[in-house]
Amino acid sequence: MRHPTAEAGTVTTAERAIDARFRIALARLPRHGPGGWLTEFLAFGLKQAWACVFGAAMLAVICAAHLWYPDDAALARNDALTIAAVGIQVAMVAGRLETLRELRVIVLFHLVGTLMELFKTQIGSWVYEPDGVLRIGGVPLFSGFMYAAVGSYLVRVDRLFDLRFTRYPNRWVTAVVAAAIYLNFFANHYLQDLRWLLIAVVVLVFGRCVMHFRIFRQRARMPLLLAFLLVAFFIWLAENIATWSNAWLYPGQVGGWEPVSLAKLASWFLLMIISVVLVTWISPPQPPDDRQPPPPARHGAGTEAGSPHQTGAVRRVAAQPTRSPSIRWRSPWTPRLSRPTRP
Repeated sequence: MRHPTAEAGTVTTAERAIDARFRIALARLPRHGPGGWLTEFLAFGLKQAWACVFGAAMLAVICAAHLWYPDDAALARNDALTIAAVGIQVAMVAGRLETLRELRVIVLFHLVGTLMELFKTQIGSWVYEPDGVLRIGGVPLFSGFMYAAVGSYLVRVDRLFDLRFTRYPNRWVTAVVAAAIYLNFFANHYLQDLRWLLIAVVVLVFGRCVMHFRIFRQRARMPLLLAFLLVAFFIWLAENIATWSNAWLYPGQVGGWEPVSLAKLASWFLLMIISVVLVTWISPPQPPDDRQPPPPARHGAGTEAGSPHQTGAVRRVAAQPTRSPSIRWRSPWTPRLSRPTRP
């Protein structure tokens, strides 16, 4: 794996404030036994929910438009969805929930996704309602934001969980695999569909890689392929909600809605590879960091770093690193501010 010299994206100021409040609340919960595991599970769920905030907002808008948007409105529903999606994205950046550095990769997701949408709708793989003016051909512009939601989740989950990787493959190899997957999404309409061969290649390339992630007090790990599959499954669930809301329809759903075929999981699994490769553009994979974090602050403990009861001098002393001047300690809940590079 190549090791970058540039730092990864930093945590936003809004997230620092949210992190401080949640740390105080979670620090009151049990540390050991079943209660400790439940605390970690709660922290995991809260982090996942926070990482999904862009996609959840998009899905909520799509469902609301399906249930309550008037049929005789002067503004077409697809145009209203596009305006709402732009508003969500602007609010994310203006509210400092996403950094401008992360916005670059999200825009790239827009471009990659919209290009695929233009081709797939022309071929007839799925269709959108033909209303509105904010569209390119048969593709309303809000569709690009659904791919951006995947990108937003990945860049946020990377820093929220302080992701690290053992035996991550060389990034140029992953880029070649991702390019082959993307080309197959187009070529499979004219040539032999190679998705199952590509899945085998993905297993071969990523099969030995293990993902390490920090929850609250604990660091856990899982095979990276399992993480890909789990994310693909939840995207498939969101796709069922979106097609039920008539955001778009597959040919088999035009006569009446039915669940999206489980075979689509293979497509979403492969799309995950493309997505991860795009995210490594701004957040290159890093090796595990085995240093133990400082214990979470106890509510009301005036001697903990950052306590409101400390004087400024004591707080500055408590904030000093305990091992090396080159290491900046961080909360196990807080996303990392920087990633050390391997010498």
